[in-house]
Amino acid sequence: MPTYIQLLTLTPEGRAKTLEDPTSVLRAHESIRMTGVQELGLYGVLGDYDFVNIVEADDNDVIARFSLELGVKAGAHVYTLPAIPIGRLEAMEPDRPLAEATGAVGPTELPDVS
Repeated sequence: MPTYIQLLTLTPEGRAKTLEDPTSVLRAHESIRMTGVQELGLYGVLGDYDFVNIVEADDNDVIARFSLELGVKAGAHVYTLPAIPIGRLEAMEPDRPLAEATGAVGPTELPDVS
């Protein structure tokens, strides 16, 4: 299962909610139960972001839905990054494209709505 790193920044509403109830982000995180998502850890951090979340998900579609739900429930902007184990980079053949070697999923084509 691919690993994703999520960087969360609380919105003004999320900050107010967290000030009133410091466990609100944790409870929001725990309330999301999705098939195909395994939560590995949620950390409060100092710096440009308020929280770092590490999860595994079946694919980009599943993590996109999880990110949306987490952002809404926690009152946060969520920036999601795919994480590639460094061992995969070292074992790659020089002429092989990164997306092919890592099994990365390309962008989903959207239907034409015009």
